[in-house]
Amino acid sequence: MADPTRTWTAALIVIGDEILSGRTQDKNVSQIATWLNVQGIRLREVRVVADDQDAIVEAVNILRARNDYLFTTGGIGPTHDDITVDAIAAALGVEVEIHEGARAMLGGYYETRGGLTEARLRMARVPAGASLIANRMSGAPGIRHGNIFIMAGVPHITAGMLESLTGTLEGGLPLLSATIGCWVAESEIADLLGNTERAHEGCQIGSYPFFREGRTGANFVVRSTSRDALDACVAALSAGLEQGGWTVHPGGI
Repeated sequence: MADPTRTWTAALIVIGDEILSGRTQDKNVSQIATWLNVQGIRLREVRVVADDQDAIVEAVNILRARNDYLFTTGGIGPTHDDITVDAIAAALGVEVEIHEGARAMLGGYYETRGGLTEARLRMARVPAGASLIANRMSGAPGIRHGNIFIMAGVPHITAGMLESLTGTLEGGLPLLSATIGCWVAESEIADLLGNTERAHEGCQIGSYPFFREGRTGANFVVRSTSRDALDACVAALSAGLEQGGWTVHPGGI
């Protein structure tokens, strides 16, 4: 049984000049965070870095040391600017080698797609001592080295790799959440939010304001690892809002 007193944490490094330039919008942060929550692991840090080996090495060594797990996305393709494997190998102080299992996977995948070229073989390169993360979406596997998970940047491929990892990592209790919404300015109910959170140990309340239809509103997300604590906090917050004259919308607005 998961230890309710233990919080398992992860960090994510998003690698790629295309993200920093704005040409590509990252979608992996959301899906990895959601997946981690179900595994009982909290995504605590996200760093976006350029295709620069020194920057990747620095980020890897900092984030892997202060989290239980480190995920990276991007930079493991067949082109010259895909340097993630080399950078992580440098961070770990190991050589880069061809993983024979990855070579076999790629050889089978590309057998009827033009063959395993030198460029495609680059996707079989791993930091020495690594194992593979299955990838049902394409021939190129992800890579695991200790507590580091090196994954594709393409979101649907990343999703497939996460599916392969489901249930394989040690974690704590899954983080549960519930949302309610109100047409109210969050500044009007700031004290209510703070007092309700303090009265319900193990719960956190996030406030997310918006302006729509010429009106100000906010959605409130309550999070906890305990279903009973979560339900009690939501009920107390809902009652407080209703007593203040604001209609509560379960599920948010």
